[in-house]
Amino acid sequence: MTSLRLAIGFLTVLPVAPAGEARMGPARAWFPLVGLGLGGILLGLDVAAREGLPALVVGAILVAALLVLTRAIHTEGFLDCCDGLFGGYAREERLRILRDTHVGAFAVIGGAALLLLKWSALAGIPDEARTGLLLVFPCLSRLGMVATMALFPYARERGLGTSFQEGRTRWQVGFGLATAVAAGVLFLGGGGAILLGIVVVVSLGLGRWITGMLGGMTGDTYGAVNEVGEVAVLVLGIALFSAIPEIFGAPLW
Repeated sequence: MTSLRLAIGFLTVLPVAPAGEARMGPARAWFPLVGLGLGGILLGLDVAAREGLPALVVGAILVAALLVLTRAIHTEGFLDCCDGLFGGYAREERLRILRDTHVGAFAVIGGAALLLLKWSALAGIPDEARTGLLLVFPCLSRLGMVATMALFPYARERGLGTSFQEGRTRWQVGFGLATAVAAGVLFLGGGGAILLGIVVVVSLGLGRWITGMLGGMTGDTYGAVNEVGEVAVLVLGIALFSAIPEIFGAPLW
């Protein structure tokens, strides 16, 4: 279970990662499962907070909790990508900006939009779909990261993301996909299967666009894929439930 501990230690604040160097490639198989665990924590907080707080405050608490639980690692990557992808005009310049520790205007604007979308979506999930969406949205978004790791090259010779290129096998992607499919269908029925397809398409489309600009992916761009995936699942999940609520909560089997 070393790879599971690596996944938990990398994706959360929990200090469970084994000491010493280890290949991170196998850890990606567990990303959706770790996301499901994060969803379970958010659901518990939601149930407790909604007893005495209005929906908007509960939404803000959930956003803050997710930032703390993940050390804001994915959000930081998203902010860096906003500066790098929109602030640079050539591949080398964009890669340089991605490593710059300063925060630019594009990061501020993008970060504000991201948090506003996530906060309003978490506050606005319909009661009938709330349990399922809170559990599943972090799981599906982390499948998007696994998909981009598998299909797109890495843009740098060295960097945080290079560790995920070591020890890679196809079973890791298959296991992550199976976990996401099981969670989506179990907790959201047919709607979960549709949202899984949407997040994969969104993630791969974003990965293709980023690869065209950088020549590949980086650790920051993986984080951006996760953040966009989370918002996509929440917003489109709410829209889908509003349009065809009967497909939620009815498992496909």
